Amino acid sequence: MPFPLAARNAVVDLVIQVVCVALLAYWAAILVKPFATIIIWSIILAVVLYPAFNLMVGKLHLPRLLAAILVTAFCLLVLLGPAAWLGLSLSESLQSIARRLAAGDIAVPPPPDAVKDWPFVGHEVHALWQLASTNLKALLTQIGPHLRSLSGVLLALAKNTAISMLNFLIAVLISGFVLSPGPELVGSARAMFRKIAATRGDEFVDLIGATIRSLARAVIGLSLLQALLAGVGFLIAGVPAAGLLSFLILLLGIIQIDAAVVAIPVLIWSWLKMDTTTAVLFTMYMVPVTFLNNFLRPFVMAHGLKTPTLVVFIGMIGGLLAHGLIGLFIGPVVLAIAWELLKAWTNRAEQESTVNAVSSPDGPTLPPSSAG
Repeated sequence: MPFPLAARNAVVDLVIQVVCVALLAYWAAILVKPFATIIIWSIILAVVLYPAFNLMVGKLHLPRLLAAILVTAFCLLVLLGPAAWLGLSLSESLQSIARRLAAGDIAVPPPPDAVKDWPFVGHEVHALWQLASTNLKALLTQIGPHLRSLSGVLLALAKNTAISMLNFLIAVLISGFVLSPGPELVGSARAMFRKIAATRGDEFVDLIGATIRSLARAVIGLSLLQALLAGVGFLIAGVPAAGLLSFLILLLGIIQIDAAVVAIPVLIWSWLKMDTTTAVLFTMYMVPVTFLNNFLRPFVMAHGLKTPTLVVFIGMIGGLLAHGLIGLFIGPVVLAIAWELLKAWTNRAEQESTVNAVSSPDGPTLPPSSAG
């Protein structure tokens, strides 16, 4: 039976339409790709900052434009102040380590004599430290060629730090423009998700917003605040590699490891190198900063949202490798959103299958008995 001409023309028209739409989507993806991380980060910032913006508009009765400007200005003040300070310190620390690795000039310094006076373990610690300071240098000299390749990685990371700071700045500015038309953008997102999941589109949009706020406040936000406060203390006290140490506190905080892992060795160093008054003041500042994350997290953690630490860790490492320093914040949020959506989808599917089985006229289906 010959294929009708009208049907053949309809198929050709459909193929042409699909190809044109695919080409347009591909071209748009190419144009947006360089700005994808900035756009995603600006959306995350807008979702996190919108309650503050809404408070200014609803409670203080400020104009929407003025409220958006104030919120953006506050973020820029934080970003261009302590964050930029620590970012430059991190870049300098990485460059210094990279230069020393390339030159093979890495060695453990000999222990101070004051270590012997430590109660109970002073002599043992001093002996181990002395052994490391004499033998480790020879070991590092032997593996020096392998360390030089690592220096290139550290230099690339140091350069990426400056680019990431610029991306942060641009993302904050874009988030300020997103705040004012926020309700309209949320409505568009709901309409889009209704196309994807007709009966659950609104639920998924609400879940995405809750995930972003919970993770950004209770994990990333608190870890960033703790790292900034610790970094400021390190810089004022003259601790070497202050930017690198604060960056380690940030990484550990995101994957839910206590900042004491970094802070305690620094405090021990301060009592060895600083005078007593400075060491006491530095300790009094660092102790509450070290436990800040543990104290504040229960107050800001959203109820009912339990993203596994492994998901956050994979998102952090994957984001760092894929998008540099800014990916350190984007990766956990995006992967947590995917995890929560997948969990909500599968839980709903399991509930519906259970309800269908129970409400069946013949009752739940049982497997056939193996007995004869």
